[in-house]
Amino acid sequence: MPSSEIEAKADFDHIRYAQLWEDADVLTDALGACAGGTLVSICSAGDNALAMLTLDPAKVVVVDLSPAQIACLKLRIAAYRTLSHPEFIELTGSRSCKRRLSLLSRALEETDAETRAFWNALAPDVDRYGIGGVGKFERYFRIFRTWLLPLVHSRRTIDDVFVSRDPHAREAFFDTRFNTFRWRLLLNVFFSRFVMGRMGRDKAFFDHVEGSPAQHVARRIRHAGVDTDPSQNPYLHWILKGTHGNALPMAWRAEHYDTIVSRLDRLDIRPGSLEAFVSTGEKADGFNLSDIFEYMSPEVFAQVYGSILSAAAPGARLVYWNMMVPRRVPEQNKERMKTLTDIETRLKTRDMAFFYSDFVVEQVRA
Repeated sequence: MPSSEIEAKADFDHIRYAQLWEDADVLTDALGACAGGTLVSICSAGDNALAMLTLDPAKVVVVDLSPAQIACLKLRIAAYRTLSHPEFIELTGSRSCKRRLSLLSRALEETDAETRAFWNALAPDVDRYGIGGVGKFERYFRIFRTWLLPLVHSRRTIDDVFVSRDPHAREAFFDTRFNTFRWRLLLNVFFSRFVMGRMGRDKAFFDHVEGSPAQHVARRIRHAGVDTDPSQNPYLHWILKGTHGNALPMAWRAEHYDTIVSRLDRLDIRPGSLEAFVSTGEKADGFNLSDIFEYMSPEVFAQVYGSILSAAAPGARLVYWNMMVPRRVPEQNKERMKTLTDIETRLKTRDMAFFYSDFVVEQVRA
């Protein structure tokens, strides 16, 4: 497997994503029956790897190029082991809290010295925003929410976004109250390629993007506000209000907490690229590949995809997202793979992580 193309271009020393911005509900559904199997997951902040434990696998191998993202998962593991569920979601930032430093201190007692040092340096930010609010991407949205959004919409309008409505009422609300001229102007400026590259995602992540990121965001926000129910969307709630509302990401919900705690020992963390797994000769029954293919040239994508297949067991599923760069099974691998179109179609309508233009579920032919 070739070395990661993005590794040479982007900075991996800081937290880029302090929480997962991909919907674990559709991910775990797409992976299918995995009890007793081996799963592989890109780490990011670790939430979706944790959610994959609900599928009862024998092992979840977690890989990431970023030591900072690995530190996010290590802290979560310690927090699950030491905190109650209400304490955990206060530490994450999902709920307001005045005791985050004491919760952080308790969790860090269960981590290694390197992880403690990393998070102690971030303690003032954790105190203010929670561990789910200290990444570059979350800071980008905080600037948007704090300084710019009030120039466009009142607090009442933002609160009304999260009132449960039927689809026709959602469309009427979006068209008459939300999608104003000022809103569209804000999107064009703040979600431009230049601003997103400087403040949100690393600019190297746009190397293979064609078209306008702002127009893409505008389309996807309409999807989130009309096609799905915003009152059930934790990602949109955090962007517009800075916490989660009644809905939480899958791994942070009370009904999954004890299950995840009981299976934490099944996580196998391997810092580095996917090569950390592929080179071992092991076989996996499912892969959570996040949106890693988006950062690759078509040639490197084809090489990496083929390498992943060499580590895939018969029947294994590859699950991944596309945001602004279309990626699906390369031509040379099509005979080995089956696209699970029915599953994709069903889950796209449920996907609350509205940034993504495509959700892909492909299966190795048995």
